[in-house]
Amino acid sequence: MPIIKSTYRPPVLFKNYHISTIYASVLRKVPPVAQSRERLELEDGDFLDLDWSYSISGKSEKLLILLHGLEGNAQRPYMVGMARYFNQNGWDVAAINFRGCSGEINRLYRSYNAGASEDLVQVVSHILSKNRYTNLALNGFSLGGNLMLKYLGEGNKLPTQLKAAVAISTPCDLHLSLKKLEESRNRIYSGRFVKKLKTQLYNRETHFPECLEKQQIAACTSLFAIDDLYTSRAHGYKNAIDYYEKSSSLQFIEKISIPTLLINAKNDGFLSENSSPIAIAQSNPNFHLEMPEYGGHVGFIQKKKQTYTEERSLEFILEYI
Repeated sequence: MPIIKSTYRPPVLFKNYHISTIYASVLRKVPPVAQSRERLELEDGDFLDLDWSYSISGKSEKLLILLHGLEGNAQRPYMVGMARYFNQNGWDVAAINFRGCSGEINRLYRSYNAGASEDLVQVVSHILSKNRYTNLALNGFSLGGNLMLKYLGEGNKLPTQLKAAVAISTPCDLHLSLKKLEESRNRIYSGRFVKKLKTQLYNRETHFPECLEKQQIAACTSLFAIDDLYTSRAHGYKNAIDYYEKSSSLQFIEKISIPTLLINAKNDGFLSENSSPIAIAQSNPNFHLEMPEYGGHVGFIQKKKQTYTEERSLEFILEYI
């Protein structure tokens, strides 16, 4: 029964869901890491960019692959913080910028979504072709966590070098979690996402005017509307509901075959209750579930330079290396 009792005890201020979430996303200052960018050419003619950082102790055979959340990139504080902590502990890190997220619009009309595990398949294959790493681990945040869990459980042939994975603040049921995000107490977050996503869509419309119209974008006032107009149809789904049903990782977790940890805070207002699937954790010995009382969404601040989830990710992964 891999239900893990959490040891996360935040400072009093960070027991507040909003403070924890906003501080971690906007106010947390993380020292930069030295990175080099590699462009990965994808099989369909598109590209994505990988930001590499390296172990401070010299050549390493251990690599962590990082996946960011909605409207994120490899430079977000939670991504840099995780990369920095692993670099300090002898790991190289490849931080993925999903299609269109590295500061340059991607070539195709499609971009990224919570179920685009085919891109992770190509990233892993590319990294293994370097013949440099004997131990791989995955770490995904929010949308990236859902993509990662889907990849692990949907039947992909996993390389023997892939030893463990950690998902943080992950909406395993995309539709129900979207409904939570659009509740009145979360308007500050959903409104920010809608504004940023619409800006991206206006930019995409200038490149693909035959696929998208300004009036359609302007009419979108919710995340659901954006997913129904663009995210679903641009990626081959019938509509938003079809996208959520086929891409939610909840249906794949029971088939995960390598040690995997999901850390979802009980006070995370972005997540549906079933995004922390207790019954699956009780039946699948490879799936470990940790549900701290606090942490907000990708928060987990503590009285240290690193977050609790940065420490916990390394601790869990090292159990299987």
